[in-house]
Amino acid sequence: MESMNELYSDIILEHNQCQENKHTLPVCNLQEHGHNPSCGDDITLQADIQNGIIVDAAYTGQGCAISQASADMMIDVIKGKSVEEAMRLVNLFLDMIKRQITDDDELEDLEDAIALKNISNMPARVKCAVLAWHTLKEALEKQKK
Repeated sequence: MESMNELYSDIILEHNQCQENKHTLPVCNLQEHGHNPSCGDDITLQADIQNGIIVDAAYTGQGCAISQASADMMIDVIKGKSVEEAMRLVNLFLDMIKRQITDDDELEDLEDAIALKNISNMPARVKCAVLAWHTLKEALEKQKK
């Protein structure tokens, strides 16, 4: 049987290679650029939000496997959700990375993004994992104003 780390690594690799969410949106009313100078990760996040629902979302840019996989996972998780729910999921993800929430049942809503749970054991990679989530949080907070 595969160890959880191997399983998680496979999920991360799969999401890194997945190009489904990596494109420019034809229609978007939310765009935010995120950059991680420590390893050169650079993403632009776009979303089409209608009546408080994230109808579509995508990202472009480049970076390490973790940052790209994390962006892809995040988009899978937030598509079709309300802005409030997306913000709750962002905070849940960040709390998981900070180890403030460790219970897998509580983290279930994060779907594949739970695979990044143990990234907190590698402090140098944490910024890579949270880049997309921080970028989304910033964009949604700006939009509220």
